[in-house]
Amino acid sequence: MTFLPKWLTFLKGKEVVIANAIIAILTIGGQQLFSFFTFSCPCHVGQNLIYGLAFLGVPALILLIVGYALNNQTWRLVMGKRSHFGRVTSSNWLLKCKLVCFVLCSITGRALVAPVTWLAVTLINGSYYICAVSEYVPGYYYGAAPNVTASERSRILATFPCSQLVPPELTRARDEVILLLRYQSQVAGWLLIAVVVITVFLSYCLASCFSPLSFLHFRYWSSYVHNEQELFDEATDQHSRLYAMQNVRKFFGFFPGSENVKEIRIPSLKEWQAISGLAFLKRVDEEHYDYSLLHDWALKERASGKYLRIDEDPGIITQL
Repeated sequence: MTFLPKWLTFLKGKEVVIANAIIAILTIGGQQLFSFFTFSCPCHVGQNLIYGLAFLGVPALILLIVGYALNNQTWRLVMGKRSHFGRVTSSNWLLKCKLVCFVLCSITGRALVAPVTWLAVTLINGSYYICAVSEYVPGYYYGAAPNVTASERSRILATFPCSQLVPPELTRARDEVILLLRYQSQVAGWLLIAVVVITVFLSYCLASCFSPLSFLHFRYWSSYVHNEQELFDEATDQHSRLYAMQNVRKFFGFFPGSENVKEIRIPSLKEWQAISGLAFLKRVDEEHYDYSLLHDWALKERASGKYLRIDEDPGIITQL
């Protein structure tokens, strides 16, 4: 009984680490499925490099963009640009820039988890790298047919990722080239992992050294920010629901979910047309916006018109 609470206590405050680990695991699984079902080297001069680099770089770029897009801090930074810089004086300009840089680095660090994982896993696998650079292997690694021209050598090397296209007399040369390229790819993958791990560790160390908070104070602050955001989201949902309920009640004449409804309002054709269609967020004054067409109607129009009384028998509705 006490084992689970201890683990929950240990994991509390480590949501970022857990989220990054989950993202990395999903990326690894996705890369394996992606390679198995879609990757097929063309084994042709000039096409191998483009194909291999596309499979290396394009998914990583997409994952990077998705990482930025799914981070709430990105939109907080973008949409809060006016509050950050609208009334900034020369005295606190440097402080604002430091804050923006810090938040941007934090967002980038989170966004890089998936693309770096993709690159590391694909390099350790080696298939993409072998396909991309096979035709550029130096000539001294190519033991067979030394008298062929450079273009012919490139053409033969480009077929090495596809074993079925290699003549039997070049099988040994192919194996040597593939081993060389796989070695280079895997070394690059492990070096990338080492550089990222060291960079992340040093970044955390530097951030802790320059932090104005002590260790326990920092844990308290992290817990406070998490709880504040959670409570704010709950209050936002309840507040917006209550506010929307008032506008819906004004339009239909009763609260959704109410029991013993005595009367309902019958909206006119003009009112139906007023709340239908598409609309952007509309600014009413310096401090307020209309969130929807129904919201705009509720603020401008009086709740007059036709009402129907609901009798005790729900099957009978008489006009008031």
